Amino acid sequence: MLIGLERFLQDPALRAPLAGRRVALLAHPASVTRDLTHALDALAALPDVKLSAAFGPQHGLRGDKQDNMVESPDYLDPRLGIPVFSLYGTVRRPTDAMMDSFDVLLVDLQDLGCRIYTFITTLRYVLEAAAQHDKAVWVLDRPNPAGRPVEGLTLRAGWESFVGAGPMPMRHGMTMGELGHWFIATLGLSLEYRVITMEGWAPDAAPGFGWPTGERTWVNPSPNAPNLSMARAYAGTVMLEGTTLSEGRGTTRPLELFGAPDLDTTRLVRDMRELAPQWLQGCVLRECWFEPTFHKHAGKLCAGVQIHVEDPQHYGHQVFQPWRLQALAFRAIRLQQPDYPLWRDFPYEYEHDRLAIDLINGSPLLREWVDDVSAAPAALDALAVPDEQAWLSARAPYLLY
Repeated sequence: MLIGLERFLQDPALRAPLAGRRVALLAHPASVTRDLTHALDALAALPDVKLSAAFGPQHGLRGDKQDNMVESPDYLDPRLGIPVFSLYGTVRRPTDAMMDSFDVLLVDLQDLGCRIYTFITTLRYVLEAAAQHDKAVWVLDRPNPAGRPVEGLTLRAGWESFVGAGPMPMRHGMTMGELGHWFIATLGLSLEYRVITMEGWAPDAAPGFGWPTGERTWVNPSPNAPNLSMARAYAGTVMLEGTTLSEGRGTTRPLELFGAPDLDTTRLVRDMRELAPQWLQGCVLRECWFEPTFHKHAGKLCAGVQIHVEDPQHYGHQVFQPWRLQALAFRAIRLQQPDYPLWRDFPYEYEHDRLAIDLINGSPLLREWVDDVSAAPAALDALAVPDEQAWLSARAPYLLY
């Protein structure tokens, strides 16, 4: 399998339209070739590409920033002598001065296939800026490691944010290149846009189902995205960021597990299985204990549950529903302890007047379902299934593979 970056590096014909044009790169630590050469270094070695600038998204070009809302500064690359602009610093959208630094922006970002992951919002923002400034955007496409399945509520109008780029469900099942086409059509943008597609990507093939297992080294696209298991669970576990429960930050398995010092996890898992066993397919839940070294409940022993999706004998790609699974855990906690302070009230991605759990879900609907203990699991399905079916139809014209 060849990713877009590798095809771009190997085929001079793909680069020919860049002759005489200044080129910038938007990338992060996982923007590497199969031999782990970073895209910035690989492009700098090409005599026919004139690199004039680079951009870094959340967590930085080099991925040095651990937590959310930790900003990266602009700086001058010491080896290449080009400016490196932060799109998660004093600004989220590129400024006029930043846009003046290039003619064509190459976007090489490894996504996780989840609406909340801010790299797709950054893609939207650079597309909008490029349309305004008559610049070109080319996406060097990469696999969606979560594959093609779709799950979750569609973001409602008025709930757009840095963690909500547009009206899509939580798990969108598209690549960055495909999403670019969808953004352009949905937003009515006009610009030069190209996707350097992958060659040989098989999103429905076992055992990776989107990620080329055995062919590629996993490089964290963000500090708490350490492996494929996290990517598979993330469309559900990301909701933990809007709760008082630990999502495993401060452990070696972030966003694969959840817990708190005051949970009865034996009862929790039992109640989840009784409430909606159909939402727990395709994975194994294991009770565990963990002590975060930082972040929520740091230094405290937490009773937890880990979501295991790595064993091919247990992982069911088409039936695994991480968003419903995590919603079910919230419901079970609410039933056990009606007054449990589940929802975390704090500034989340620079939003101060809306609960983080609602921003993450793109509406209050998920939280309202959890808190209404009289609402059956079928009530959440009644909201989500039409959204999921509508998205399958809406995305179809933009699929490239």
